[in-house]
This record gives sequence, C-alpha cells and structure tokens, in this order.
Amino acid sequence: MIGAVAAGLLGLLALSIPVGIVLFLLGFGVDQFFSAFPLSRGLGNMVWSSTNSATLIAIPFFVLLGEVLVRSGIAARTYAALDKWVSWLPGGLVHANVATATMFSATSGSSVATAATVATVAMPQAEKLGYDPKLFSGAIAAGGTLGIMIPPSINLIVYGFLTQSSIPQLFLAGLLPGLGLALAFMATTALICLMRPGLGGDQRRFPLVDMLRALVHLIPILLLFAAIVGSIYAGWATPTEAAAVGVAGALVIAAVTGGVSVSMLGEAMLGTVKVTSMIMLIVIGASFLNFTLASAGLGRELDAFLTGLGLTPLSTILVIVAMYVVLGFFIETLSLMVVTIPIVVPLVVELGYDPIWFGILMIVLIEMALITPPVGLNLYVVQGARKSGHLNEVMLGAVPFVLVMLAMAFALIAFPQIALWLPGVVN
Repeated sequence: MIGAVAAGLLGLLALSIPVGIVLFLLGFGVDQFFSAFPLSRGLGNMVWSSTNSATLIAIPFFVLLGEVLVRSGIAARTYAALDKWVSWLPGGLVHANVATATMFSATSGSSVATAATVATVAMPQAEKLGYDPKLFSGAIAAGGTLGIMIPPSINLIVYGFLTQSSIPQLFLAGLLPGLGLALAFMATTALICLMRPGLGGDQRRFPLVDMLRALVHLIPILLLFAAIVGSIYAGWATPTEAAAVGVAGALVIAAVTGGVSVSMLGEAMLGTVKVTSMIMLIVIGASFLNFTLASAGLGRELDAFLTGLGLTPLSTILVIVAMYVVLGFFIETLSLMVVTIPIVVPLVVELGYDPIWFGILMIVLIEMALITPPVGLNLYVVQGARKSGHLNEVMLGAVPFVLVMLAMAFALIAFPQIALWLPGVVN
C-alpha cells in the first residue's frame, strides 16, 4: 500500500493537479482498493471534525496580517532601514534580504508570504546595483523559509493542532533555531563573498545619523511582534486571539502612516481568501487521506517496517530525516506535514523523543523542501518577482542555504536543547 500511495501521489502531482484535490483523490483510491469498509461515507463528519477548531482561525488572521504589511508600504520602509544597518558586511544588500525576511517572519507566519514580500521589494535593487542574481535571489528564497520557524508560524499551529501539542511551547522552541538559521545564512553569505567578492556587490556605509533615523521604520514590526508573542506568553490571549490583535495593530500602524485605502483593504482581503482557501483545502484533503490510510492499516505497516529494520532510536530518526528530505523534493510542504504527522509522530514519541523537539526538527526539514526543486514554492515565488533570468539561477543560489539547513537539522539531533532550552526556562 505504501508504494501504491507514493506512486499515485507523484503521478497525480506530475499532472499538475492541485495538491488539495490530489489528496482527496488518493483518499478515495485507498478507500476503494485497500479498505474493507466504505470509508467515504464518513467524509462529511470527517471534514467537520477536522475543521471545527478555534486554533485554525489563526491562519486567515496571520495571512491577512502579512497582506496588510506588504500592501501598506511597511515592508518597503523596513527593507530600506535594514539596508542602512547591514550593507557594510561582505555581501552588502544580500544581508538586508535575510534580515528583512527574519523581521517579517516574526509577524507573517508564512514562508511564501515572507519570500514574496522581500522579493518584491528587493529585486529592483539587485538589478540596479549589479548583484549576482544567483546569490541574491537564493538568499531571498532561503530567508523566506524562516516564516514557518520564527513565531508566529502557521505551520507550527498546524503541527500543534494535529499532535495536540502546546502551540506557545512550539513558538518558544522555534525562536532560537530560527534566529540561529538567520545568523547562519548571513555568515554563509559573508563567507561566500569574502571568497568571491564579485558576487556580493559593493559594501555600502551610511552616516550614523541616517542609520539612527532608519530605526524609526523598524518600530512597527517590533511593536507587532511584541503585541502578538507578548500577549500569548503573558496569558492575555490565545494564539488565535493574538493573531487578531496583530491584524488590528497592523491596520492602526498602516492608518497612521497613510497606507490604508479602500483598494488596499480589498486587495488584502482577496489575497487572504485565496491563500486561506488553498491552505484549508490541503488540510481537509490531508485529513481525509490520513483517515483512510489509518483505517486501511498504513500506520501498522510503517511501524512494522521500521521495527523490522532493527534500528536504534537514533538510526530511526536519521531514516525519518532522509525520508523527509526525499519527499520534500516532490510534495508541497504543508501537504507533506499533514500527511505524515499522524503516522510519524506517534512512532517518534514511542521511541522516547519529545514531540516539541521533533516538531522543530520537522520544520527545518520542511524549510529545506521550500527551496529544493522541483516543487520548492519559494523558488517560484522569487523567480516570479524577477524581471529576467532563469529559474535555474534561483535554484543554484539556494544550494548553500540548503546545506546550512541540513547542518541545523543534525545540530538539533545532536543537541536537542537548542529547541527545548527556551520552553524549559519559560516554564
């Protein structure tokens, strides 16, 4: 059954069928060929039970928050401010890409939204200043992946919902690895540009007065992050309520800066509906597929397969890591999460590993899938923002950052406290 489902998944994706529809088709296929009971008769009840959760309401709020930040001009001002602070490093403006992505990751919750935001603002600068298109665009694609690691994160919310884990603890666990990845991306960029100075463009320095004035434009993002994350850990709001607080705060800031208009609000609402509909179709389709797979006995098959290998717990984790790396080449990231979590997480917990720690490890592996072809969404988002050039340039530019993520995954396995230290301290 495992082979048939994998072949069906890859075959349907190759036909360019939307991912959500693919998951439903696979669910009906498993019901038809591998189940002794008509599981599809429970579709209505399954759809209701999988979506009747207040936790999932946070998703459209975080998507709307990102839309407001982009369309009100806050994103462009943040990028210009960070440019003045980091462009003196080897690599110049490339560091502004990563720094801006890091800041927007702390408010948007979506990797694709973060990558789109930074790419839209940064690409005109790259062409004007003569930066190497591979490194510049690769850094944007990689920086965008931080949107699902640094809290608040839509993917961490989905993981917490599916595994019944504490979402505030997941947010805390993702903070240090997310910031560590951002610093590692910047260090990698600086090292590459020290070895090959022509790739990074000119290092630019600005007067201290201009740098200090630019800090004003970072205040809105910092205030939003403090309002969202602070309200959660102060016990004033749930993650869903904090997302609503973030949207209200973004609208107030946009109004103060003159970025609110009827057309802007309409575009932000429309973009939110599109993205949220896509996410919820995937969640519902994956829930139905998981329901049919579990009923048909796939969990038992996988458990028996891994047990039959006679591996140690560490070896089993390494096999799971390899599985996610390979599947990430072919399956969209959110789909990969919701399809595999109900099968893999119980096995990991049975081996004695912490589900919070594994959630962060999974997110790092999912981040890699966002910038590895042929399905890496961030690659296409960045390419779509470019005026010229081929997608291969973005793919090549992302390779060093894929290696950094792989190193972070192994670091989390070797030192779990990278993820677990901060939740332990707060508790």
